[in-house]
Amino acid sequence: MHSFVQNFPFISIILSLFGGPLSSILGGKKAKYLNIGIIVLIGCLSGAVLGFVYTNGAYVYSMGHFPAPWGNEIRVGVLEAAMAVFFCMIMLLCMLGGIVEREAEVYETKQNLYYIMVNLLLCSLLALIYTNDLFTAYVFVEINTISACGLIMCKQNGRTIEAATRYMIMSLMGSGLFLLGICFLYDLTGHLLMSNIQESVAAISAAGTYHVPLMIALGLMAVGLAIKSALYPFHSWLPDAYGYSTVSSAAILSSLVSKGYIFLLIKIFYRVIGFNVVRESKVINVLFVFGVAGMIMGSLSAIRESNIRRMIAFSSVAQIGYIYMGFGLGTYEAMIASTYHILSHAATKSLLFIAASGLTDASGDETDFFSLTGAGFRNKMAGIAFTVGGLSMVGFPMFSGFISKMLFARAAVLNSGKMMPTLIALAISTILNAIYFLKTVIRLYTPAKTQNLEKDSFRQISVSEQPWKNVALLFFVILNFALGLFSEPIVALIRNGLGMFA
Repeated sequence: MHSFVQNFPFISIILSLFGGPLSSILGGKKAKYLNIGIIVLIGCLSGAVLGFVYTNGAYVYSMGHFPAPWGNEIRVGVLEAAMAVFFCMIMLLCMLGGIVEREAEVYETKQNLYYIMVNLLLCSLLALIYTNDLFTAYVFVEINTISACGLIMCKQNGRTIEAATRYMIMSLMGSGLFLLGICFLYDLTGHLLMSNIQESVAAISAAGTYHVPLMIALGLMAVGLAIKSALYPFHSWLPDAYGYSTVSSAAILSSLVSKGYIFLLIKIFYRVIGFNVVRESKVINVLFVFGVAGMIMGSLSAIRESNIRRMIAFSSVAQIGYIYMGFGLGTYEAMIASTYHILSHAATKSLLFIAASGLTDASGDETDFFSLTGAGFRNKMAGIAFTVGGLSMVGFPMFSGFISKMLFARAAVLNSGKMMPTLIALAISTILNAIYFLKTVIRLYTPAKTQNLEKDSFRQISVSEQPWKNVALLFFVILNFALGLFSEPIVALIRNGLGMFA
């Protein structure tokens, strides 16, 4: 039984990969059910893998039973399995929460194409989580990019086509830098397998040779993945991509796509270069500066926005900044904080996008703040859900965002050199978060002056009118409270997983 469970990560990747071609020959409705079934099945398989590795420890799986370098390998530990479960959960809720908008905004003839892209995206995320080979990671980085572009363009209007083009240009720039970094590493070590590269890098570092090429390789890979995950100032593609695509696409892009790249960067830090080598490099100082700048500038851009979806999108720039700021601290506690924030941000940002779509549904599909006046009364579930997400982003106790900020503050205290800049940035960012999120919540619960608004464009939306969206919002709210109230076992699991990496 144990040996059979060890096959599940590979089976999960293959299932999602073949879900794409199957969706192409099915009608939109059948493709939708197939996609949801695949996500649920992979989530269950990943749960079984998590139980196995939690009990038995990490293992390496050789595909086709050929050892490296002739065969390819995937490596499965507690953190990888937990991320796979979490990503499946988030993707399922994002797909359920956006059913109505997806079927209205995507042409019927293009709907099975949409599900092809979702299946390929899930496949690439799982491969990035599990792969033990750097070039395989690059291949699936590109599959992830193409799938994400497809999700943006499926809505097919001028804004989304422009956004997808901009995303493709920036993303290919990041991919190119990442590939150059891999080429440098291969030239230095002669390996593509992560564990073999780490052994060679440790020998190079101990000998004190090739220090500059090694740092160039690390810098290229880090900056390449930072561009792809929208770290400030490489975020110009993000507001339109999130703001104008269909709600499922926006939720998936903001909560999962960027997190796949960030998780790969964590693996590179620990399993390719070695965390001690990374910590001694100057690359983390660059990430720290950009991360802190993103925390502030993303929030300032969000404050200036009058469109709720673009405001949430700019908020993502700030939250990605938190993660990279944690990387820049270069301590074990900071890496735990950044990894936890991956979970917190994924759960909260998808909640905000789906809740915002429910609020705009009740406001004549208008996204400006003036039209959203009183929307919390017109769509009660969406109003409550948005309030929970907003409070979490600000960092109120009991919500996941509070735990993230507490972990970052604790990590900052343990790094005397960067303690004050980090704590100041956390304080400023929290104040700015409160300005735009609480301002929005107040607007949602301010009674509308109907004489100044188009009455016909507003309507009351009952709980039963949007059942799947409300189910998704309810589970997102529960997940947010669970991350906030039961953080200790989650942090312990992250600590255990990073220990397995090392």
